[in-house]
Amino acid sequence: MNVKQELQALYRTLDKRRNTLVAAEKRFDQVVVGQSRRDIKEITKQIERLKETTASDMSSKSAQIKAMKFNRALTKAEQADLGKLKKSVRGLTVVHPLTALGRELELSEVTGFANKEF
Repeated sequence: MNVKQELQALYRTLDKRRNTLVAAEKRFDQVVVGQSRRDIKEITKQIERLKETTASDMSSKSAQIKAMKFNRALTKAEQADLGKLKKSVRGLTVVHPLTALGRELELSEVTGFANKEF
């Protein structure tokens, strides 16, 4: 299971526990209320840990891309035939501004990063 799926599963579980907590509070069932609160705290900690892991992975990936020697915005023609462009430039990394990595790098247009000029 990848990180996104794991986060979604944790959020679903958290939502279920919150609903259980609300129902238990209405019934004045203190045992279930206490258990639900402990579960909610535990799930919240797991979610925070996964988010921190994702953020650190993203920052390390953005640092690797920033370290590449050459970058420039790609034209519409190059974007239309990315396969040909990637074959001609070995090690080319294309970053779209709407992806998480693009937002991390604060890009405004589709940009290609490579170790040699293209």
